[in-house]
Amino acid sequence: MNSRPVSEEQLHAYADGRLGAAESMTVASWLAERPEVHEQVRAWREQTALLHGRFDAVMLEQVPPRLINAGRHAPLSRTLRVAAVLAWLSIGGIVGFLVRGTIGGSGSTELVTLPHEAAIAHAVYAPEVRHPVEVTADQEQHLVTWLSKRLGTPVKAPSLRGEGYELVGGRLLPGNAGPVAQFMYQDARGQRLTLYLRTDAAGNRETAFRFAQEGKVGVFYWLDGKLGYALSGEQSKADLMRVVDSVYRQLNP
Repeated sequence: MNSRPVSEEQLHAYADGRLGAAESMTVASWLAERPEVHEQVRAWREQTALLHGRFDAVMLEQVPPRLINAGRHAPLSRTLRVAAVLAWLSIGGIVGFLVRGTIGGSGSTELVTLPHEAAIAHAVYAPEVRHPVEVTADQEQHLVTWLSKRLGTPVKAPSLRGEGYELVGGRLLPGNAGPVAQFMYQDARGQRLTLYLRTDAAGNRETAFRFAQEGKVGVFYWLDGKLGYALSGEQSKADLMRVVDSVYRQLNP
């Protein structure tokens, strides 16, 4: 029996055909002994093929000259920035819908979509100067009570002062299966982290940390009982891991 561990990153690379011959054989041998995981990888490949079939023609279309000229002579307006975010959210929704239709089990779906949704929320709100949060840190108790009521389960804002971050505040966001909470933190240099919480992980006991890179945003994410958590930021993976460890210890004393 092949007991050599295979990481999630390796599985995705295998599904995308990005591994060398020797490593591909190792992963294939490992998958042969794990039919459930093999089925999941097969589903990833089908999703990729479906997305390429539906959107490659659009991606390969030439950009109209009028749009190129407009981009050269005008800064990106707030309206266009919002449109770009909505387009990103739409793509995420398509992928999430396809995943829900092809991967069995709620835990699998949550793990696939959680980091993407958290990264989008971070990218949208972390750069905000005037309105980064709905409720500020000076009303922390009200914020926690409000978010707990809206999510239907007790939530807390971990203290990250030991890691050099102060709570900025938080907000309520819409999620695919109900309300989502986001807490925001900032260090002395103005670098921000966001902790994203959602409650569509009912009954899941998965607690292993996973890491995803969504553009410039790194995301550590995990499921714990009813809640799914994702810590996002543009810091190094090592720095994020240090903060994640503190968050997890406070949430699970």
